[in-house]
Amino acid sequence: MFTVIYSDEFLDHKTGYLHPEKPERLSAITSALKAATFASQIEWRSPTPVTKRPLMLLMEKIHSPSYIKTVQELASGGGGYLDTDTAVSPRSYDVALLAVSAWLDGVDIVIKNAEPAFVLARPPGHHAERDYGMGFCLFANAAIAAFYALEQPDINRVAILDWDVHHGNGTQAIVEMNPQIAYCSLHQHPCYPGTGKATERGFHKNVLNLPIPPGNDIGVYEPIFAKKVVPFLSDFQPDLLIVSAGYDANAADPLAMINLQPQDYGIFTNYCLGITRRILFGLEGGYDLPTLSQSVVATIYQCLAGK
Repeated sequence: MFTVIYSDEFLDHKTGYLHPEKPERLSAITSALKAATFASQIEWRSPTPVTKRPLMLLMEKIHSPSYIKTVQELASGGGGYLDTDTAVSPRSYDVALLAVSAWLDGVDIVIKNAEPAFVLARPPGHHAERDYGMGFCLFANAAIAAFYALEQPDINRVAILDWDVHHGNGTQAIVEMNPQIAYCSLHQHPCYPGTGKATERGFHKNVLNLPIPPGNDIGVYEPIFAKKVVPFLSDFQPDLLIVSAGYDANAADPLAMINLQPQDYGIFTNYCLGITRRILFGLEGGYDLPTLSQSVVATIYQCLAGK
């Protein structure tokens, strides 16, 4: 069985008319997974309620209390914007906390089973910095999950692979000073948010940024995975691999100009499985609904096929 952590509450984060990071992203993915040939092999799990875990103790290690309060007050006041792209609706604060809880559940499940799992949650998180949200992201889900994992027995090193088409500026900023966390990002350059230079190596040579020019496809990505991503992550010897699984490098995606196809994410996944089966995939970007949902299907299919 393959575990997917999901809640209909993630649809309650409303971003407004025509916003690309919309609830329908999750609806498209859940429909595709329930129609997939392997649907009977998926175990759907609800995230642990926020009231059932000491979430704020962990959150305040990653985000400043003042920023957390800003999001809470913006939501309770009826909503608004953290920046021109990042919407907060009345339920967004609660939903974002539940998303964090879902990522933590994912860590627990992967450690327990030593098998991959997928967190199907929103809002996304890899652009969220310690003191502010941006790029559709409220809280730094992947970074929070990494720090949480390091609190668990027998987890001494956590690697984060970010294959979203945009650089995870928030994740890198939060984890790059911790020698127990490695961060690797493949991203279009130039592109939003303009960060992620190849010269940035982290404070402990624990960062690998791989900027990719617009217009490229799997013919460029696959050698980069084989020659750079896999050696970097394998040398780090992670006890857990977290994948910031954004699917906006698809050719059909409206927010970038990389020409991947959904099946290519199965190739990426296979490379990851060669490093470890302790992989937590968590949804980041991906805004063309058909290719987004097909890409998630390809990711999970490869996890099941590789057993």
